Amino acid sequence: MNLIQLINGTKQIGSKTLFNQAYLSINDDEHVGLIGANGAGKTTLFKILAGFDELDSGQLVKSTQLKVGYLQQESDWDVDLTVEQFLSAESRVPIWEIKKWGPQLGLEESLYSKSMKTLSGGYRMRIQLQKLMAQLPNLLLLDEPTNFLDLETTLILENFLQKYKGAFLLISHDREFLKRTTDYTAEIELGEMTKFPGHIDDYFEQKRELQGLLAAQAKNQDLKRKQIQEFVDRFKAKASKARQAQSRMKMLDKMEIIETKELPVRAQIQIPKPVNTGRETLILDGLAVGFENRKVLSNIQFRLNRGDHLAVVGVNGAGKSTLLKTLAGRLPPLEGEMKWGYQVLVSYFAQHSTDELLSEESVIQAMQRKSHKEVTLQEIKNMAGSLLFNGDDIHKKIRVLSGGEKSRVALGQVLLQKNPVLLLDEPTNHLDFETVEALTQALHAYAGSVLFVSHDRGFVRRLSSKILEIKNGKAEFYPGSYDDYVWRQEKFLLSPELADPAVEVRSAGSDSLSKAQPKNSAPPVSQETKVMIRDLLKKFDTDLKVILKKEKSIEIEISQKNQLKEILIEESMMAQGLRVPAISKQLASLDVEIRDLEMSWMGYMESKEKINQEIENLKAKPKD
Repeated sequence: MNLIQLINGTKQIGSKTLFNQAYLSINDDEHVGLIGANGAGKTTLFKILAGFDELDSGQLVKSTQLKVGYLQQESDWDVDLTVEQFLSAESRVPIWEIKKWGPQLGLEESLYSKSMKTLSGGYRMRIQLQKLMAQLPNLLLLDEPTNFLDLETTLILENFLQKYKGAFLLISHDREFLKRTTDYTAEIELGEMTKFPGHIDDYFEQKRELQGLLAAQAKNQDLKRKQIQEFVDRFKAKASKARQAQSRMKMLDKMEIIETKELPVRAQIQIPKPVNTGRETLILDGLAVGFENRKVLSNIQFRLNRGDHLAVVGVNGAGKSTLLKTLAGRLPPLEGEMKWGYQVLVSYFAQHSTDELLSEESVIQAMQRKSHKEVTLQEIKNMAGSLLFNGDDIHKKIRVLSGGEKSRVALGQVLLQKNPVLLLDEPTNHLDFETVEALTQALHAYAGSVLFVSHDRGFVRRLSSKILEIKNGKAEFYPGSYDDYVWRQEKFLLSPELADPAVEVRSAGSDSLSKAQPKNSAPPVSQETKVMIRDLLKKFDTDLKVILKKEKSIEIEISQKNQLKEILIEESMMAQGLRVPAISKQLASLDVEIRDLEMSWMGYMESKEKINQEIENLKAKPKD
């Protein structure tokens, strides 16, 4: 069932056109990620769909059954209410039914009697989502729900959305979050809206293929036009060839023009090389950080070497920002020693660095004021350009910039200081995909040391060489990779029994968990059990043969579809007119089919491994 359609929608803000005769359709149960550059109009679209704004022209066609729930970036909170009072206000269902959704969002019964003002941002977001569910919507509009959330709340929200039965449109700059929660990707670009099948990674692949296909089509058509024009120019004056020349001219006029949209300028950040330092950058010995009346972290011991990229992880409120503020000199250490290496100076990007910008300065003036004395004006302009301030944009006053643009200015100030240590607290907030990607690549190649806090899992995974976990008032190096850390957190949050130290052994032939038993306590095996084991072995052997057959069949089907894909790509090089978008649609559909087949193949592989393990477990049992 179609829930809502935007037809020929046009919207302007001032002199800027956000949408120009755009089209978008959302169907029941679709999970759609909405992407686009900062300022493209994503939040404006949400306001239009939710009824808080209107199109300048065009239609918004809504199903009679449509019920919208809108989670805004910034909400008005009555902090004097308790959680239960807040949830009950304007609710369409009784409070006891609302509380049923609590466990899915990691909310305990004791929380409902607490005041709203005592809750962290992560818990407020969960409560707000619970309130939306009480309105019984069939279309959720979620505008940057993961901003400033810790990993725990992000994983809980992710799990909730994966299981959500209704439709939702989701704005997020967290690529990993979009990948895990969405089935479609809608893009706002250059005033147009395009909906692609698949999640964010599928979108990027389809976009590259489509752009390459259209470029090849345009090149091929230009060559044909050139050949026809040369024939017309050569023979139009000759009587014997005049009719043919005239026919070719008509052919030229009828040829459909293939337009290749020029892609928006993408960020490519170049960080000036930092000053040289010794091998050891920082030594912390028994450091305690916090405030006059409260110690947040104590007995911190670690060394940081030149080139280390250290991710600081932990739940909100654990002390990550407090640690970075102390290292940056914004807070005095309470105890212990903090020793910086030879020639080591620090650049610090705080969550609210934009508050320190001077409103009457221009972009270029703001960056120039904070840059290292050896950095040239051209390098400053290059940095501004790499952060998408092009042409006259560098002369814009800070006061007229959007939040995302101000973040880029503050980030540019930090990167131009040439200091060998960067302290970055949530540097990716308010940055679009392309700028996050450019920042990731630039920092990965950065020769200095980086200590950073970020909720963006892709950013942390690709940038970090070490993990410092903040937990229970301590700061300790995590022994595994960031993926290991996320996996542990996910298992603990979504399967609490796996976190119980007493739960150690998975019982053979089932998914249940049981406590480990001493070796000498195993009961004797009965004849009935021996027969059951033999029967199970036969069953597993039969199941394994079926899976191997299906696995082989899928491999053949994947190969056939890849061959068809190559044929279509080759055909597209010579196609014209309506055949071009038809081929593009076929290719996009093939990509989804291949992805689904590969997922099925992976599922059979996992089933095969599980059955093999069960067979090994059963064979290990005594049978005589």
